[in-house]
Amino acid sequence: MTALLRMAARLLVLGLALLGQPAIAAGTPVKVSADTFTVDQAAGVATFTGNVVITRSGMDMWADKVIVRYGSGGAADVDMLDATGNVRIKTSGQEASGRRATFDPDTAILRLFDNVTVVNAQGTFRGPELTIDLSTNSSVFKGSEGGRVTGVFTPQ
Repeated sequence: MTALLRMAARLLVLGLALLGQPAIAAGTPVKVSADTFTVDQAAGVATFTGNVVITRSGMDMWADKVIVRYGSGGAADVDMLDATGNVRIKTSGQEASGRRATFDPDTAILRLFDNVTVVNAQGTFRGPELTIDLSTNSSVFKGSEGGRVTGVFTPQ
């Protein structure tokens, strides 16, 4: 990985690290809005559909649909977040987008899939899949069969 790509990946990791914090951290509310909200208590699933916006200090996320699976602790005990359709995650220094994103709080792994694009001051990076390990602050852009990871860097 080139030095500029490592720098861009680190910036993305720092900005998205907000997702790795507990959902109910004291004084750090998570705001969610959507056209429709459905909860299935028995299954432990909350579904937000239509123009979903999730906002947390320093980070905004948009998607067509977000499914949150939670454990026995209720909404504060998130097991998995799965966002689909026009997924966009924005921090103060950059923006990442793809068709799908998943986040597993237990492993602190965030994945963006399908036409992933990351844009920041250093350039634009594209690839089929981006995996971010928030616990180790490491990122991997993967190519697919016949596909490659690409980047355009802007010298400062």
